[in-house]
Parts: sequence; C-alpha cells; structure tokens
Amino acid sequence: MAMGAGRGGMPSLSEDHQSGPVVEVLYVEHCPNFPAALALVERVAAELGVDTQVQATMITDLAAAEHARFVGSPTVRVNGRDVDPEGELAAEYTLECRLYWHEHRLAGYPQERSVRDALLRAAGPT
Repeated sequence: MAMGAGRGGMPSLSEDHQSGPVVEVLYVEHCPNFPAALALVERVAAELGVDTQVQATMITDLAAAEHARFVGSPTVRVNGRDVDPEGELAAEYTLECRLYWHEHRLAGYPQERSVRDALLRAAGPT
C-alpha cells in the first residue's frame, strides 16, 4: 500500500489501481482511538491477504458528520457499510468518541472479528 492524499487533503493509504474493498476509517482530530483502529484494519487486511484501499478521513464539523453519516470516532466502513451493525442503526451524527462492544467490555475501536468478517464478505470467495 502506498500513502496518498485522502478527501480533505488528509493522508490515506491506497494503491493507485486496486480492485479490492474500500475501507474508510473516519475520525475526528485528536481521537485517541484512531491509530488503533487504523492499525487493526491494516493488520487484519494483511493477515487475510486482501488488497484494500484504506482511506483515512478526518471529520471536521457537524455538517461533514451529517454528510458522511458519521456516528462517532473512529468509524470503520468496508465498501460503505459500517463494520459494526449497531453503527448502521444510529440515528444521531456526532463529533464525539465512539464505543464498540467487545465480548466483556467496551473499547474505542471495533472488534477484530467485525473487521475480519467485513473484509471477507467484501473480498468475496477466494
């Protein structure tokens, strides 16, 4: 993967001519969980051998949050679908931190299983 410019001039990781799933990691400035979410996406994609286009996009204001259907930072989507089904049900867009249910606790990034399953669905049969 090569580093490129994402929407709004923010860095994104992408290959110039990929056909794999598009993974969006949306976040707000100073989000303490953004680096962990991005690292999780990159690690799981590499372990699966799935070619992805990873786009990191900073959400800067409420208008951008509403436009992006942003339910909190960080939000991870694969081909436009939230990796956490609860995110698809959210009725409010916000610039706040997001929490994800893990097996016995809350965390500031999605479960590895959710990212893995979303990437496998998007990549299709191998």
